[in-house]
Amino acid sequence: MIWFRLPWKDESGSSVVELALIAPILTGVLFAIVDLGKGYNEKLLLEQVAQRAIEKAMQGVQADPQTGIYATLKSEAATEAGIDSSAVVVKYWLECNGTSQFTTFAKMDDDYKKVCDPGVQYSRFLQVSLEKAYNPTFKMPWLQANSQGKVVVKARAALRVQ
Repeated sequence: MIWFRLPWKDESGSSVVELALIAPILTGVLFAIVDLGKGYNEKLLLEQVAQRAIEKAMQGVQADPQTGIYATLKSEAATEAGIDSSAVVVKYWLECNGTSQFTTFAKMDDDYKKVCDPGVQYSRFLQVSLEKAYNPTFKMPWLQANSQGKVVVKARAALRVQ
């Protein structure tokens, strides 16, 4: 019987040491997954807001009956997403034989109301795009964060109207 064991041959407690070495890495991975999940949740919320804005337009629901159906989409989508209206782009356009008649945002209403030549296939489209800055808890350079450490989350929904 051996009364004295050499300390480097004793393996009791080695699993505790291994756990102590690996625990910070596992915790870091867990926090990164949670942080990425929060960012993905922001993107899903923005996509839902964009889709709801298009649904609202298709149902003819508008806050102000004096304005056009698409005129209020920008402010309503911004309010719903909790972002500034400058981060929302509402674009609607006409296509004649697959060629867009959109020229500028200033002339968008007039371009949309144009009529294609007789016999030409036409279609009208509506698109809502949103952007929101997400501030991750941890700095992850591979997420393409801006200088303030925020990641721009983008969402877009589009639909052929006619």
